[in-house]
Amino acid sequence: MKKRGCAAAAALLSLLLAGCGAAGPSASAVTSAKTEAQAETTQAQETTATQMETLSAALSADKEEGNCRTGYEIFVRSFYDSNGDGIGDLAGVEEKLPYIADIMGFDEIWLMPICPSPSYHKYDVTDYEDVDSEYGTLADYESLVKACHDRGVTVLNDLVLNHTSSEHPWFLAAQKYLESLPAGEEPDTSVCPCVDYYNFSDTAQDGYAALPGTDWFYEARFSDSMPDLNLDSEAVRGEISDIVRFWLNEGADGFRLDAVTSYYTESAEKTIAFLTWLNETVKEIKPDAYLVGEAWTDQKTYASYYASGVDSFFDFAFSGSEGDVAKLARGKLSALTFGQAMEDEEALYASVNPDCVNAPFYTNHDMARSAGYFTQDADGSKTKFAGALNLLQQGNAFVYYGEELGMKGSGKDENKRAPMYWSADADEAGMCDPPPGMDSFDMKFPSEEEQAEDPLSIRNYFQAADRIRNAFGALRSGDTKVFSDLSGHDVLVFSRTDADHSTTPVLVAVNAGDEETQVDLAGEGAFFDTLSAVLTVDAQEVDLSGTVLTLPAHAMAFLTGQ
Repeated sequence: MKKRGCAAAAALLSLLLAGCGAAGPSASAVTSAKTEAQAETTQAQETTATQMETLSAALSADKEEGNCRTGYEIFVRSFYDSNGDGIGDLAGVEEKLPYIADIMGFDEIWLMPICPSPSYHKYDVTDYEDVDSEYGTLADYESLVKACHDRGVTVLNDLVLNHTSSEHPWFLAAQKYLESLPAGEEPDTSVCPCVDYYNFSDTAQDGYAALPGTDWFYEARFSDSMPDLNLDSEAVRGEISDIVRFWLNEGADGFRLDAVTSYYTESAEKTIAFLTWLNETVKEIKPDAYLVGEAWTDQKTYASYYASGVDSFFDFAFSGSEGDVAKLARGKLSALTFGQAMEDEEALYASVNPDCVNAPFYTNHDMARSAGYFTQDADGSKTKFAGALNLLQQGNAFVYYGEELGMKGSGKDENKRAPMYWSADADEAGMCDPPPGMDSFDMKFPSEEEQAEDPLSIRNYFQAADRIRNAFGALRSGDTKVFSDLSGHDVLVFSRTDADHSTTPVLVAVNAGDEETQVDLAGEGAFFDTLSAVLTVDAQEVDLSGTVLTLPAHAMAFLTGQ
C-alpha cells in the first residue's frame, strides 16, 4: 500500500510562485574546503539560473484559441496513483493538473487508451464507450475534463480504430457464428451483422490469423489478439460515428488516431478517403474538435494525408534517435540544414492543406526515451537542448510524460512506459508499480521532487521552455524564415511571424555547438533588439550588446522588436 497524503503539488506551486531560483549559499557555508574557483562557479550558477528564470517568469502567455498548443502525452497506468493500488488512474491525472498545467505550462493532454481492455497498454479495446475499471469511471473522466477545461487545458482521447480486442463482443459474436457455419457456406450478415465488422477469409493470407474452431482466417496485422476492423463496412462506420459522438459529448476536445497507416494495408488512397469521412463525421458533431493522426511512415506519404482535412499528423521526420532533432543535438546535422527543413516542411504541408497544423514531437510511447540518445550527457545538456528543439517547432507540439525529467527507458515497450519518476522512493504516495514485464533499471537523472529544487535541472529547463513557447504566439503558429547569412553548421537564426501580424514577431538564435559563439544581427536582424528570453543548459549567460549576440554552448535566445 502506498503512503497516504502528499504535499508535493503544493510545494511545487509554492516554488513556481517564488519567482527566481533558490538563494545562494551564505558566507558561512563557503568553508575553507572550498576553493575560490568553486565559489565562483556557485555564483555563476546563481546568475545563469536567475537570467533564464527571471526572463521567462516575466513573460505573460499569448494564447489564442486554436490548435497550436503544447501537449503532454500520458500513459495513465504509469502516471499517478490516487488510491494506493499501484496503478495510475484518471483521478491521479486530475490530482497532478497543478504540475502539468500551472507549473509546467502544458495546455493539452493526450490520454493513451483509457477504454476497457485485457492488456496493460489498452490498445486492444473491448468496450469503446466506457473507462477501464483500473483507471476509474466515466465520472472520473468527466471530472478530469472539467478540471482541465477550467485551466484552459484541452483533452485528447487515443482512438484505436484499426483493430479491437479479440475479446470484444463484436468479434466474439462473429467467431461464434462462424464456428456454427456449415463447411462451404458463405456468411450471412443478416444472420450475424458482426461477421462484416472484420476481414474474414476462407483461405490463408499474409497478415491473417487462423480463427480457432473454424476453417476461417481473419486479418490481424498487429497481433492475433487484435483483429483488424473492416473500415469499409457501413455498420462499422456507424459504430465509429456513435463512439466519437459519445466521447465528444463526454467533453473530449478531440482524438489522437492510432496507426492510421494500417487502416488499409499499402493503400494511401483508401486511407485518405477513410480519414476524410472520419474528419467530416467528427466535425459535424463538434466543429472545433481536433484530430491528430499517427502515420509512422515517410514524410512525403504523411504529408499527402493532409488532403483528408485531418488537422494534424505527427511529424516523424524530426523525431526519434535518428530524426532531425537528435541529429542536430549530436552535431550530425548542420543548424542551417535543420532550419531549412523547418521551412521546407511548412511549405510542403501547406501545399496539401493550407489550414493544417503540424504536430511535432520528439519521443513517444513506442520509442526509446531521449536520455539514452546521448551516452556522454552526464549533466543533461544535450537532453535539455534536444527537448527545446522540439518545442521550437511550429504547430501543436507534444512531449511524452517524463521526458521533462530525462527519464530512461528502451528496449521492450514496457520499459518505455515506466512509472513517472515523481520520487526516488518507490513507496511514496502516488508512485505507480512498473508495467508487468518491465525490466528493472535505474534512472539517469534525479526525480521530479529533487529536480524541482535545482534551478539548472532538466525539469526547470523544460518549464522555462514551455513558458517561452506559451508567451510567443508566433513561435507556435508563425511562418519560419531562416536567416541564411547568419546561420551555419553550429548557428541557426530564424524568425517566426504570423501572416496577419496578430502576434509579436520573434527571432530565435540557436547555438548547437560545444563552444561559445557570437552573431552580429546588424542588417535585417537588427529589428529584433530586445532580449526577451533565453534557454541555457549550464552556468553561462546570453548577452546582447548592440547588435552582437553572444551565445554560450547549446544556448538559445529569443528576441523581439520595440
